[in-house]
Amino acid sequence: MVYIVNRFNRSAHSALVQAMHAERKRVFVDMLRWDLPHENNLEYDQYDGDDAQYLILQDQENGDHLASLRLLRTDRPHILGDIFPFLCDEIVPSGFDVREITRFCLSSKLNAQDRQQARNILVRGMVEYGLISGFSAYTAVCEMGFLSQVLAVGWDVDPLGMPQIVNGKMIGAFRIKLAADTLHKMISSWRCDHPALRLAEFDRPLAA
Repeated sequence: MVYIVNRFNRSAHSALVQAMHAERKRVFVDMLRWDLPHENNLEYDQYDGDDAQYLILQDQENGDHLASLRLLRTDRPHILGDIFPFLCDEIVPSGFDVREITRFCLSSKLNAQDRQQARNILVRGMVEYGLISGFSAYTAVCEMGFLSQVLAVGWDVDPLGMPQIVNGKMIGAFRIKLAADTLHKMISSWRCDHPALRLAEFDRPLAA
């Protein structure tokens, strides 16, 4: 089940959120060697504030964090606009109906098959969330290896500029356009055939 966590319900999911930050430290700092701020074995940065929203896949049997991502509003400070605008040939896509995908993280404890399953469930939850919230698009910055996978998913994807080498890695920016048929366009290896989001707990706007 994918939980939507934002400022309205973060305290109710404090253990799961802490597990997400711990996994982000293991994956991005310890394994990938990204130069990111961290403290007490938790990775977080200036974008982990009240405006941040998280989609977190939790193991329903033991409560473990399996996968997560962070969504940032693009009409407010966000990574592509603040740090990597040079990756865009034209103006950085932004607006209340555009969200930036950041910190896409899969648990380091999962085997290859379970990682793919967790990825697919989380991605379906991301698309579901975008559609019910009325988002027109997602943007993201990633390394070329993952970008090539995204371009092959079947979505309506626009590369925003030519990939460039930054800190020794080839990275690029892209935009995923959302429409009613976005889920159906996904290739089979990325597809999850069952609804993923948990929505029952919300009494406030999801996209606030």
